Amino acid sequence: MYLWIKALHIVFIASWFAGLFYLPRIFVNLAQETNPAALARLLGMGRRLYRFTTILMIPALVLGLWLWLGYGIQGGWLHAKLALVILAIGYHHACGSLLKKFERGANVRSHKWYRYFNEVPVLLLLAIVILVVVKPF
Repeated sequence: MYLWIKALHIVFIASWFAGLFYLPRIFVNLAQETNPAALARLLGMGRRLYRFTTILMIPALVLGLWLWLGYGIQGGWLHAKLALVILAIGYHHACGSLLKKFERGANVRSHKWYRYFNEVPVLLLLAIVILVVVKPF
């Protein structure tokens, strides 16, 4: 059963992060767009992607919790990984907040800022995978 839970956890994590990789790219386009029709289309894409990404995040977290509590996984690497997961959840919610600002027309960031913001989930996923696979401490 452990390997099934682990496999599903990995699939949902990969799917969740795919959304976290793409949503800020939509923000880059929103920050540059001036055409009202294109803005409406991008906002719709962003809303749907954020909703879907949130749906994917929930089983990823539940399955991870199941692995941790059900199978007694422990170690210093796990504490570091859990801290990064909390940051990923915060990043997810920050994306939701930024999307709401775009919907209100209250964006104050440049497209360049969103390009840098887009790199955060890549760094989080890289660090999490290294911690899980290498278990450096």
